[in-house]
Amino acid sequence: MLKVYGFSKVNAGARGNTRDLRVLWALEEMQLPFELAGMDHPAHDLNAEGYRRLSPFEQIPSIDDDGVLLSESGAILVYLAKKAGRLIPADRAGEAQVMRWSFAAMNSVEPPLLALMVLDWTADGSCGRHREFLVGWINRMLANLERWLADREYVATDDFTIADILMAHVLSAGIKDDGLIVPYPGVVAYRDRCLARPAWKRTIEAYCARVEAA
Repeated sequence: MLKVYGFSKVNAGARGNTRDLRVLWALEEMQLPFELAGMDHPAHDLNAEGYRRLSPFEQIPSIDDDGVLLSESGAILVYLAKKAGRLIPADRAGEAQVMRWSFAAMNSVEPPLLALMVLDWTADGSCGRHREFLVGWINRMLANLERWLADREYVATDDFTIADILMAHVLSAGIKDDGLIVPYPGVVAYRDRCLARPAWKRTIEAYCARVEAA
């Protein structure tokens, strides 16, 4: 049985935005059975020596699939998609596009969003130029994504894939100021289209019922 390590208790500000949701969403889309191992972040479950065997950087999510140990949400989604033959094309060209846009979500779009989030958490009011730079970086990423999505329903192929799970979650969890995304109606529509999927709604409802806020 596939075992998924996800949060059972997490910081209140992170609850509903954590990266285990990416894996749980994919599993719901694929209808794959799994066992959930709940991890209590405030109780330092992630810092246990035994957990480091699964996740060297002490992060969620990770999986144990009959001895296949894997961490990093993007890697887990690729593994599950190829195992199930779902949410990734069988042809090499289609698979390449899904890989391309999965990396784009995590390596191009997410970094400035995370940087701005951290800055806004920690800034003392003296980082105006730094924040201006990050907002400009975000606008460049979102403007390019808006252009790409102009005549597309999904980001990588004609069908919904793991790249859409990653991109939609980045856009949802990573943007705390709606003013950043409002100028890009195509990106907003794309994000909302992905989050309207029944599998996501079931996933987030189950998560919120289970995961406690610390």
